Amino acid sequence: MSAPLSSLRRDPRDPRGLLERIEAQLKERLEEAVDFSCLDLMVELRRRHGRPLPTEKSRGDRAEFEALAREFLEFLTRALLSRLADPDMEKLRQVEVAAKENRLIAVQTHLARSLPDYWQRFEEIKADFSRARLAAAPPEPDSRARPI
Repeated sequence: MSAPLSSLRRDPRDPRGLLERIEAQLKERLEEAVDFSCLDLMVELRRRHGRPLPTEKSRGDRAEFEALAREFLEFLTRALLSRLADPDMEKLRQVEVAAKENRLIAVQTHLARSLPDYWQRFEEIKADFSRARLAAAPPEPDSRARPI
């Protein structure tokens, strides 16, 4: 008798069902997309303003990156929510309440599952956010900034 069909990528010790695994993979994909988008923008902002590139070990760089990621997620959420109907908004409120951690990622995960053109909208809104940030005046120099 042959072995049952299964995904080669699925860990047989993973007790989650298919929908839970899909949800986790979608959340992971979103987090990666936000991370890559914000890191690219942070590097471009630093270059444009003549600041040193971020380093992995710098707490200040990490804090700046996290603030940029939060700002982007809030911008993305506002932009996407402005296009939703009231019944969709109620479902999102339920998702937000149920989110045990990172409510913004939970909302984006729900929207990615719900909107057929989510990734196209993500890319458009990311481009709008980047253009706005790049056009803004450079930040005031931080007296605690690392030397160049």
